[in-house]
Amino acid sequence: MDVLSVMAYEMRKDVLDMIYHAGTGHIGGDFSVMEILTDLYFRQMNISPENMDDPDRDRFVLSKGHSVESYYAVLARKGFLDIEDVKARFSAFDSPYIGHPNNKLPGIEMNSGSLGHGLPVCVGMALAGKMDQKDYRVYTVMGDGELAEGSVWEGVMSASHYKLDNLCAVVDRNRLQISGSTEDIMHHDDLEQRFSSFGWHVVMADGNDIPSLDGAFEEARSQKGRPTVVIANTTKGCGVSFMENQAGWHHRVPTAEEYRAAVRELEERAKHAQGSEEVEPIYE
Repeated sequence: MDVLSVMAYEMRKDVLDMIYHAGTGHIGGDFSVMEILTDLYFRQMNISPENMDDPDRDRFVLSKGHSVESYYAVLARKGFLDIEDVKARFSAFDSPYIGHPNNKLPGIEMNSGSLGHGLPVCVGMALAGKMDQKDYRVYTVMGDGELAEGSVWEGVMSASHYKLDNLCAVVDRNRLQISGSTEDIMHHDDLEQRFSSFGWHVVMADGNDIPSLDGAFEEARSQKGRPTVVIANTTKGCGVSFMENQAGWHHRVPTAEEYRAAVRELEERAKHAQGSEEVEPIYE
């Protein structure tokens, strides 16, 4: 299987360590978004510690900033951060590794987490690229619960109006938020139809499958004259059986027993992704 799939499970272990030792974090959304961030940073985007001051670099904003733990893990694996330092100091007093993206850290373009802000800012970044005749691309990842914010749809409308084909938005469509089902809290109707009605190109993908994401991002790159949204169907808590599709794991810290069981399951899933025997759930 793709080496990035193995890496995604390994980085989930980093996230688990962060949250367990800090006693806080948004593990469910971290696990649902992990393959998306992994594919973007290690296969799709022109971005690295060496080119962060290059005006031609690609731009990324994690609009669903509460999933910052997965962002830190990916940035560390990419070489921007020291993962052991992140694990030791995440959410500690006076730590730079706070519970939302902080642009005082290398590799982070903007502070985020106030839901609905990521896409409008990325519209500005993409429009600036067009005005400056730059070839860089702009990416943002939003949570599906975030789509209830009106500023998202102002950004959607503006991106279409300015024909921002250098912009790609991703919706982490795990269908759960802190209060329960997104469809019970604020029904989204048909997201494919909704984005299409604003003039966006829409790609449906399995957001926890690297090859599916590869195809989606390649399709987005080929579009001319309009922005693209990838609606990435994901599983909240993906990778640990007892966390999957459970709204309670939106913001919860595992017990010692759950932590050990989750570590074992993630290690087994990483081995399976390398082509070993079938994975059996360890903790029920």
